[in-house]
Amino acid sequence: MKFPLGSFLCLPAILFTCLSASGQEGGKGKAKAKPPGPPPQAQVGPAVGANVATPVSRIKAPEGFRVELLYSVPGEGQGSWVALCADDKGRIYASDQYGGLYRFPAPPAGQPLDPKAVEKVPAPIRAVNGMHFADGALYVGVNDYEQKISSGFYKVTDRDGDDRLEHVEVLRAMDSKGDHGVHAIVPVPGSEDFYLISGNNTIPAEADPASPVPAIWGEDHLLQRMPDGRGHNRHVLAPGGIIYRVSRDGKTFSRIASGFRNIYDASVNRAGELFTYDADMEYDFNTPWYRPTRVNHVVSGGEFGWRNGAGKYPEFYPDNLPATVNIGPGSPTGTTFGYGAKFPAKFQNALYILDWSWGKIYAIHLEPEGASYTGVKEDFISGAPLPVTDVFIHPKDGAMYFAIGGRRVQSGLYRVTYTGSESTAAAAPETSLTEAAKLRHELEACHGKPDPKAVDVAWPHLAHADRHVRWAARTAIEHQPIDVWKERALSEKDPARQVEALLALARAGGICPYHRVPAKPLGVPAGEPQIKRLPIPEGATPTPPVDTVLRDRILRALIAVDFAALAPESQRTLVRTVQITLNRFDGAGDLSGELIADLDPAFPASSFPMNWLLGETLAYLQSPNIAAEGIALIKEAVSQEEQLEYARSLRFVKTGWTRELRTAYLEWFLKAANYRGGASFEKFIEFIRNDALATFTDTEKTELADLIAKKPERLSAIENVGTMFVGRTPVMWTLEELSKAAETGLTGRDFENGRRMFAAAACSACHRFRDGGGMNGPDLTGAGGRYSPHDFLDQIINPSKEINEQFAPVVVTLNDGSVVSGVVVNLNGDGVTLNTDLSDPNQRVNVDRKTVKSMEVSKVSPMPPMLLGMLKKEEILNLVAYVLSGGNPEDDRFKQ
Repeated sequence: MKFPLGSFLCLPAILFTCLSASGQEGGKGKAKAKPPGPPPQAQVGPAVGANVATPVSRIKAPEGFRVELLYSVPGEGQGSWVALCADDKGRIYASDQYGGLYRFPAPPAGQPLDPKAVEKVPAPIRAVNGMHFADGALYVGVNDYEQKISSGFYKVTDRDGDDRLEHVEVLRAMDSKGDHGVHAIVPVPGSEDFYLISGNNTIPAEADPASPVPAIWGEDHLLQRMPDGRGHNRHVLAPGGIIYRVSRDGKTFSRIASGFRNIYDASVNRAGELFTYDADMEYDFNTPWYRPTRVNHVVSGGEFGWRNGAGKYPEFYPDNLPATVNIGPGSPTGTTFGYGAKFPAKFQNALYILDWSWGKIYAIHLEPEGASYTGVKEDFISGAPLPVTDVFIHPKDGAMYFAIGGRRVQSGLYRVTYTGSESTAAAAPETSLTEAAKLRHELEACHGKPDPKAVDVAWPHLAHADRHVRWAARTAIEHQPIDVWKERALSEKDPARQVEALLALARAGGICPYHRVPAKPLGVPAGEPQIKRLPIPEGATPTPPVDTVLRDRILRALIAVDFAALAPESQRTLVRTVQITLNRFDGAGDLSGELIADLDPAFPASSFPMNWLLGETLAYLQSPNIAAEGIALIKEAVSQEEQLEYARSLRFVKTGWTRELRTAYLEWFLKAANYRGGASFEKFIEFIRNDALATFTDTEKTELADLIAKKPERLSAIENVGTMFVGRTPVMWTLEELSKAAETGLTGRDFENGRRMFAAAACSACHRFRDGGGMNGPDLTGAGGRYSPHDFLDQIINPSKEINEQFAPVVVTLNDGSVVSGVVVNLNGDGVTLNTDLSDPNQRVNVDRKTVKSMEVSKVSPMPPMLLGMLKKEEILNLVAYVLSGGNPEDDRFKQ
């Protein structure tokens, strides 16, 4: 459900602080009231001495906001709450993750919830993950982990007229298991339909053929995929998590968008645009395919690129859509817009997203940009611990209500109100669409059905400057019979328009090997014993043979395009279209040599995204130059993500190797053994090395036997980067000295040196920046919008002056007097897992909260104070310019 495996990272500050019941209401972290009294009856309120929900003394809110703890949920009697909603009378429904439903009135302002007012809903329903009350009925999404009832879409009603819901109707049973199943129910504005949110462990439901998502998805990995190293979801293939539009009777299911990992909730803004918050995969940390949790603008026919293991699409792949806001590591749960809240206008219009593992409610401030949106995040509510699960704005009192719970941890209900001086008058509705968004909607009207006018309407917009408009146009064309537009795509004269049209043709005209229906059942695929295929449906029609004529025509059309004359975005589309064609049409046939001759001159390119695409493609084609070019890139790359990507592409290359190149490749594996990443990181390195060794000739294995057998020397992350400064004497730089130098010294800087210093100073060991870096410190990609040069240097030189609470370690003292210090990365029931070494995500200690005597936030930053000590002044200024520019080599700071 909302707590996806692999998404519990770094719960901030104090976990399991619920050892006393002090602090019932507050704001800005200040306790203001009294603990609740003892419960009047067993298993209704928490028993004396039992754990209670996180006190508000450990919860922070913006100035003027007040947080109340309304109710500590008794775990033995009412479980752990994960979903909330209000009915037409303002009563609140809450769902236990592993149990039933509860109903209670919203308590008066300033008062806690009376435990006696919490009543069990008699309906025989359980494991509700999302719900919405409409027209006297409660519509729910069920995801039953224990499989006592079918997961799926349900309707719960009161048939006997006693004002209590007792009748349950299954509207559509669905096959889902574990955390990544059937989740939220979201009303579609202006319709009786709902959006149904499902994670990637939900078997795709039978859907209307007229769905906006055309049924032409595929894995589309050019090189053989590397499934997750620890076995997670290895059998799950595209389309991943899906958002459906469902009729109120459950009879019509339509796929709206796909390619999600584990979305739990979604919300619609006043303009009718849908947004969701998707999960990351923490096992992938510090790999090039890691993708942070992110807010996605869900458009018609959208594909968001989740694939298992190393197969996740980077945002620059043109066959998936980018995030609206990248959030960072976490575990997404509920979402809501602030509409109807008695908050200042800024917060009424915000999208609120909940992060279970970090204990955060973020306010996302969205702004239209072209046909989509951009946005910034702001911490709204944070606590320690605060495993937030669901949130809504109460239609009667205009307050925000949210719950904590899940995974059988201590649950609680909270209310947020505004008591400050700003106006809380209803904000003006923001319903207008940009011209680009209106155009997108016009094109989306052609999705899901054959339309004789669709191709002519959409075709001119294949070269539109806006990515979302191009997406809507291409999707409209992909829904039309291929014979209607195939020749037009192959003969199109505008290169930018043609590469998009050929991408559509490759997708619509070919079928990914993993999704083909063979003429007879297949055994286990050679070389991939860990992958299980879905059973072939009885009576399924075998997939027709590969259309090699169409393949060759697509490839020849791509070769004919003047690659160098294309804009970078169109260049990426061309190479990605080559990849999809090779994948879906079983190779290049007799055109391999022509493709190599066409693409090799562009490699290496000036950008990592282009090198990623070209490296994969030329490696697949066995270019005679790729071994030398790839090894050169590995040596030049400063981030482990870039190195890992190039090494991954080289693993199947059999041509162009010399002894020197093989030696360099093997030595890189010894170096990479000291890189750090998520739980699957070492397995991914092992997969790459094993695949690479399989390409060695017998002679190479004999000549390089000692190097192949050599074991790596293990170094810490700091020791590993410290080798770059051998022979230097540390300098005690002062803030005043460097700040003064930065006042006039941030012009004419050296971009490449700044990029190298970011890695050399160990910044990338803990901080994510653009496409790479660690996850144990704040993301520095947007640092230029937050810090002046002085403030940025102050953060580095005086790291303990102001510690970001999201990344603060905790000091845990146990009853036996022993002490553990680290960052909380998971919790389950009474168990807590701490990461004790920020440079190594796998250094973990498990603690039982019943053995904890005290927990305190560390007053010492985990960031070392002498990170700049080995750098020269000019190198520091290059580093500052690099970070504050957002890694943009065209920034004015680098103009000579």
